[in-house]
Amino acid sequence: FGFLWFHVSGVSLAKHARLPQEDFMKLAIKAELAYSFAPSTQVIANVEASQSSDQTILSESLDIQPQVQLLSDTSPHGDRSIRAAFSGEVTILYKAVVENHQRQLLPTSGRQHLWSDLPNDVLPFLLPSRFCPSDKFMRFAQREFGGAGDGVARVMAILEWIHRHVDYVPGVSNAETTAERTFVDRAGVCRDFTHLGITLSRALGIPARAVSAYALQLEPPDFHAIFEVFLENNWWLIDPTRLAPIEGIVRIGSGRDASDIAFLTSDQQCQVLRQTIMVSSAQ
Repeated sequence: FGFLWFHVSGVSLAKHARLPQEDFMKLAIKAELAYSFAPSTQVIANVEASQSSDQTILSESLDIQPQVQLLSDTSPHGDRSIRAAFSGEVTILYKAVVENHQRQLLPTSGRQHLWSDLPNDVLPFLLPSRFCPSDKFMRFAQREFGGAGDGVARVMAILEWIHRHVDYVPGVSNAETTAERTFVDRAGVCRDFTHLGITLSRALGIPARAVSAYALQLEPPDFHAIFEVFLENNWWLIDPTRLAPIEGIVRIGSGRDASDIAFLTSDQQCQVLRQTIMVSSAQ
């Protein structure tokens, strides 16, 4: 399968962006994707905002030209995808206004759960996955981060290590790059930072999952990859690149790694004609 993924370009790391705290934030989203497909290419697309508990979709529209028969799917957590057979030049236009509830940022301290205390639906995010071979990093993670303190302290130590040792460099990685390769190259883009953060968290026994998102203030605008860790009976959003404020994130989907949440997956090669992502504050 051809996994098309996030390709934010040319941005250096900076101090994590923050927005003024408000009870809610309205964000306007526009995503236009144009591709050329071989005849009868099977496609799964994840571009619609998730119907999750921390954001409310006030309005939205999805227009695909030329029109095709669509099958829509919604996960138990509110993540949505569409399936279709595309041929030739196809344009997907998604618009939405989403109201974010006040996002809780990672607390200053928080316990790491015993595995026996975790909810069943969290358990898969402890395990190695295609892009996150956490079983290969257990010795390194314990040596580097195991003594940092509680669960939050360990996650913060991982994020600081990534910030100090991994450069944001477009073009170093591709759709097949794993966290193991990023650890060697010490460079990548948002997808690679996220896979490495997930891998090191799982290697410490902390559940972690990938999140695809629209992001306010991301430059240049694009789909964004971040991740979540499960601590203190809650999932906490984290941007390991420090490029976008968590308060301005609009969830699209979550999963084990890129293979679960790529914005477009196809069974044949396809060509990108144009792609435009816009996220702005809405009144």
